[in-house]
Amino acid sequence: MVKEARSAAAKKTAAKTTKKTATKAAKKPVPKTATKAVSKKTTAKKPVRDKVFISEADQYLFGMGIHYEIYNKLGAHLSREDGVDGAFFGVWAPNAASVHVYGDFNNWDENATVLNRLGSGGIFAGFVPGAKEGDYYKYIIYPSSGEKIYKTDPYGNRQELRPGTASQIVDLERYVWGDEKWMTEREKKDYNHEPLAIYECHIGSWMRHPVPEAAGFYNYREFADRMTEYLTEMKYTHIELMGIAEYPFDGSWGYQVTGYYAPTSRYGTCDDFMYLVDKLHQNGIGVILDWVPAHFATDAHGLGRFDGSCIYEHPDPRKGEHPDWGTKIFNYEKTEVKNFLIANVLFWIRKFHVDGIRVDAVASMLYLDYGKKDGQWVPNKYGGNENLEAIEFFKHMNSVVRGTYPGFLTIAEESTAWPKITGDVNEDGLGFSFKWNMGWMHDYCEYMKLDPYFRKNNHYALTFAMSYNEAENYILPLSHDEVVHLKCSMVEKMPGYPVDKYANLRCLYSFMFGHCGKKLLFMGQDFGQEREWSEERELDWNLLGEPLNRGMHDYVRELLELYRKYPCMYEFDNCWDGFEWLNCDDKDRSTYSFVRKSSDGKNSLMFIINLTPMEWDEYKVGMISDKKMRLVLNSDEERFGGSGVKVKKELTPKVENCDYKDFSVTLNIPPFTALIYKF
Repeated sequence: MVKEARSAAAKKTAAKTTKKTATKAAKKPVPKTATKAVSKKTTAKKPVRDKVFISEADQYLFGMGIHYEIYNKLGAHLSREDGVDGAFFGVWAPNAASVHVYGDFNNWDENATVLNRLGSGGIFAGFVPGAKEGDYYKYIIYPSSGEKIYKTDPYGNRQELRPGTASQIVDLERYVWGDEKWMTEREKKDYNHEPLAIYECHIGSWMRHPVPEAAGFYNYREFADRMTEYLTEMKYTHIELMGIAEYPFDGSWGYQVTGYYAPTSRYGTCDDFMYLVDKLHQNGIGVILDWVPAHFATDAHGLGRFDGSCIYEHPDPRKGEHPDWGTKIFNYEKTEVKNFLIANVLFWIRKFHVDGIRVDAVASMLYLDYGKKDGQWVPNKYGGNENLEAIEFFKHMNSVVRGTYPGFLTIAEESTAWPKITGDVNEDGLGFSFKWNMGWMHDYCEYMKLDPYFRKNNHYALTFAMSYNEAENYILPLSHDEVVHLKCSMVEKMPGYPVDKYANLRCLYSFMFGHCGKKLLFMGQDFGQEREWSEERELDWNLLGEPLNRGMHDYVRELLELYRKYPCMYEFDNCWDGFEWLNCDDKDRSTYSFVRKSSDGKNSLMFIINLTPMEWDEYKVGMISDKKMRLVLNSDEERFGGSGVKVKKELTPKVENCDYKDFSVTLNIPPFTALIYKF
């Protein structure tokens, strides 16, 4: 969650942007791309309606909150009616007196085209002859109060590049997909027993375009080609993309959304984004999107006070506003709002073939008092701080989405001990596939910053997560939030000289990959990015020319190869069947040893990790069997930037009690070294 990005400075900048946008919209509600002269006609014209596009059944289902394809009705949709080409427009504005649509198709005449009110549910719709693909448009909402409000289409599929705010008519059915094999196989997957190694990425700052006239960004297609090559080389299974749904302010990183149904135009068209997903799928890589149902941007053209009243947000500011973030909170009491959000997930699945969502700021939705002081929140009907409507929303969403698409991932970024985040909805769980283990992440990052001398006093920070590992299906995240706002990059969190920092990080990555839980690593941290991340610049790829960085890059790649090769690394992540401590109590030497076990009893792996600058000679550790072991990975090899101290390539356990085990082995462990042996 980008909490720090919503600091006072960020909010001040966002406020200026909002004020500027609102002023521009009021003075000249014409996008910069519109070149035609605005008509001077003032007589309102009714749009042609040759058939019922939005039926009474559509309206009823939407009002009930169960129209899961409402995106095919609301928004702008190309059509041919009685030989006339045009587009249907539909928008929900229940408290509007009238709604006009204007754009390229009517020379931006505000009064040329008024939509018809359908029934009592608040939907306005109509067919506009001559509207065509590529035309920009906006809605003008006239509340009963007499004001005039300019709005972007909430269901629009493309928005004008910032600072423009118009929507654009697009055809989402034209792209020819080539990922049938991936989509078929996805539905058979159970990721609790599959490898899941996620590369978290911000497209605009992963790699910048070398051509100045490209505005700095690779487009979706260029990014697809380069990223596919990178992920394939590194052996990640999935990519998690930040900031895809359209947003106006770059500094929000995509967490303050205005276009939930529109891939951001920063990187190209809808077809371009489809190409990105398709390309990744054809190369065996899944796509997860950051999704933000907790709150939305306050920009004047967005969802806030959409029809002059609060229809997407709660009208009570104690329920409808985040005081620290300067954003609006969705009103989960409204069926139409829940429909808007649930259908949005299905939209990304069906139209863009995405494989999962990482749901941002879940804790802020579950707790009514999250980030609020006394007097800033309202208890629920039972007097508690639980948001009962948000709880029901999550159960509803996960039941529909995961019930329809079993191979689809819903991942909760939830930072508290709320029970059963990944529990079955029928057993009062929320129904998510996975939960980010924020407790593990906090303990892990705090431990790695310690001088090795003091690590013995914090030894159990790294073992604690296994005590509650069975509570949820966990992902171990080292995300963008851990490498911004003076938190340092992963390698710079480490103590000591540069060579020690990199050795430490190789060890701790080994611990992460060996530990129970799926894996997530933010871009740049797999080669030892030294500067903190900023959305304003690309990663420091030049570091790959340095031995320590190249060594880190190679080591993470080999960890990923190991992770995907050996089922013991991922088969049993949420129970003790796949994990056993050999010695988790050697705090005086800050050394950890454990085994990852496979279902067939073969190819189990032993991890021994020394997190001090001391070499431990004749180190004895208990063994679970008398099987011989062979070294498969050594973080101290010279090719990774290590010292190259020789270690035993093979180990033969003896019948000798140690660490409460019947067998034991003796070996030497170099300083800051992780050794992985295969039984």
